[in-house]
Amino acid sequence: MTAQPALLAGHLQSPKVPVIIGAALFMELLDSTAVMTALPQMAADFGEPGLRMNLVVSLYMLALALCVPVSGWAAERFRPRQVMLLAMGLFTAASLACALAETLWQLCLGRMLQGAAGALMTPVGQVIILRWSSREQLLQAMSWLALPALVGPLIGPLLGGLLVTVLSWHWIFLINLPICLVGCWLILRHVPDYPARPVPPLDVRGLLLSGGALAMLVFGLESLGLGQLPRAWALALVAAGLACTLGYLLHARRHPSPLVDLSLLRLRSFGVAQAGGGLFRLGSAAQPFLIVLLLQHCLGMSPLAAGWLVVSGGLGALLMKLLAVPLVRRYGYRRVLSCNAVASAAGIALCAGFDRDTAVWLMAVVLFAAGLVRSLQFSTLGAASYQDVPGERSAAASSLSAMSVQLTMAMSVSLAGVLLGVLAGVDGRSETSVTDIATVMLLCAAMCGSSALVFRRLAG
Repeated sequence: MTAQPALLAGHLQSPKVPVIIGAALFMELLDSTAVMTALPQMAADFGEPGLRMNLVVSLYMLALALCVPVSGWAAERFRPRQVMLLAMGLFTAASLACALAETLWQLCLGRMLQGAAGALMTPVGQVIILRWSSREQLLQAMSWLALPALVGPLIGPLLGGLLVTVLSWHWIFLINLPICLVGCWLILRHVPDYPARPVPPLDVRGLLLSGGALAMLVFGLESLGLGQLPRAWALALVAAGLACTLGYLLHARRHPSPLVDLSLLRLRSFGVAQAGGGLFRLGSAAQPFLIVLLLQHCLGMSPLAAGWLVVSGGLGALLMKLLAVPLVRRYGYRRVLSCNAVASAAGIALCAGFDRDTAVWLMAVVLFAAGLVRSLQFSTLGAASYQDVPGERSAAASSLSAMSVQLTMAMSVSLAGVLLGVLAGVDGRSETSVTDIATVMLLCAAMCGSSALVFRRLAG
């Protein structure tokens, strides 16, 4: 906040910096979800069985999880703007490599490079926003970082379907090239170049333990939920991840400057926001997966029709961007997060009531309202997390928060997938039914609603 006072003063009221950072994150999240729709065409082009195409998603997720722990340290050590530009450049090169891939393994290598670049973008973007923004402007600025996470997964499948249908799967990656180049130019032009800060040497053992733990837990939990690996292998990955987690906890107690600073959880606002946000994401992160499964596989909608319907949730998220700041200023973080957790739970419960007799316009209205309240929750949560985090610890807090997000999102998808399998198995079925999805959605709604009790512990 004190690095470049003159430059900072000129940018306090302008939304340019958070909009630019938010747009970069949106591109990365859009790409990671759009590629899902192209997997069948990729399999046909490469002459590979469809099951092996899971590697395109899994290896991206693996690289992302491995590199998240080091992102905060790198931002402080090498200047956040420089690291952001490096991440954008790497993402551009990796996108070109993916588009030019002639074999599955070439594509997988490009996806791993994309994952490594994506791991740097979100935490480093948060570090820039935390240095750029005053406490009074923090909610407005952080809401721009919440939008990509909400809108990207909703628009990505629709965009991917359109590109694959009209052009080819290569354009999912080629479309990133001009966006990345323009993004780099805008970052150089408008984002302040904050200096590096003194940091301890890289905790290599902590990086291996924390990165390995996060990668194996995320990969193992996702595989349990989506069936990407045999169950025994997925359980072995989860067990190895838990062993690495225990190893890191023992290491962090002895190391003077551990890479992932768990003592940040003792800060009241940060600790409560991470606990409440984790519980809320556990219930809400699987909703895009469950909604698409419900609309396409159970209600018989085409991918394009389901995509257009799901986009209505993204429109609700965009509208809430205008309302979040006035609501928090009037009612405060604690009341908004607590009450809105219950409202978000109600939105998920209403989605659980969709069936073949539900009018499409009514589904769109419910999804719009659900997107509205979910956007408010994540926009507010991002700012509430950093209320009492000192500026010099913001990078460490950003890395820890990013790790929490990755882990709880994987747990959410895993839990939803496992519950769907259990419910189908009880009736001796191999296919998921509307009732199964509705039951899982209601359980997810209960988890979202219960997070209100955690948010009540925030300072008034």
